Amino acid sequence: MDGEFRTSFVREPNNLKHHPALVLNADYRPLSYYPLSLWPWQEAIKAAWLDRVDIVAEYDTLVRSPTTEIRIPSVVVLKDFVKPQKRVAFTRFNLFLRDEFCCQYCGSKGDLTFDHVVPRARGGITSWENVVAACSRCNLAKGSKSLKKVGMSLRKPPRQPGAEELKNMGRRFPPNHLHETWLDFLYWDAELEA
Repeated sequence: MDGEFRTSFVREPNNLKHHPALVLNADYRPLSYYPLSLWPWQEAIKAAWLDRVDIVAEYDTLVRSPTTEIRIPSVVVLKDFVKPQKRVAFTRFNLFLRDEFCCQYCGSKGDLTFDHVVPRARGGITSWENVVAACSRCNLAKGSKSLKKVGMSLRKPPRQPGAEELKNMGRRFPPNHLHETWLDFLYWDAELEA
């Protein structure tokens, strides 16, 4: 019984699995905002041990080995700058982010899929300029017909977003959990309202 408990604790220590580290680039900006650049606590400790990151902030929780004791990092900064990607990948997630997670026909949120504005059956292609987020109801109502034929219109024309635009869009959708040590690093480069 004792051995079984110890093994399960080592594999899945409940008090430690919820301590992600915010990963910042060498310029102290997050690598990404949405999804937020986070590492599991184990990866943060490993990177610190290998001298790939500097630890900027820590949790109160400690991890111990027979010879070492270390606080779990809550914010780490890469020692080498990672150049941000200029090209935005055409993915379902990035498409939903571009469209602010709402249907481009009726504006509803949730139960999203994607729709070809010019249907593929009518020669439409799968591209940033022809695909939008749509709720299931609007997608079914439109089907393979043109917008004009079904009397629907788009909230905004679809287009390819820039990397910086998508990054800024991601700031508007923070994750469910933001640790207090992260806040100073997440929004310091955001434009202030006058």
